[in-house]
Amino acid sequence: MSSEASVSALQRLVEQLKLEAGVERIKVSQAAAELQQNCMQNACKDALLVGVPAGSNPF
Repeated sequence: MSSEASVSALQRLVEQLKLEAGVERIKVSQAAAELQQNCMQNACKDALLVGVPAGSNPF
């Protein structure tokens, strides 16, 4: 790997790390609670839970 390619790769890495450092983080317990709440709110729209009416099933 040439010196220029190495510098370029390291610059891309630094930019990626800067982006990742700026991401807002939350606790896993909070994320799990929000995911569970979202699942419960949208369960009535989930075709795997309520099924698909025979008339609207394209298969």
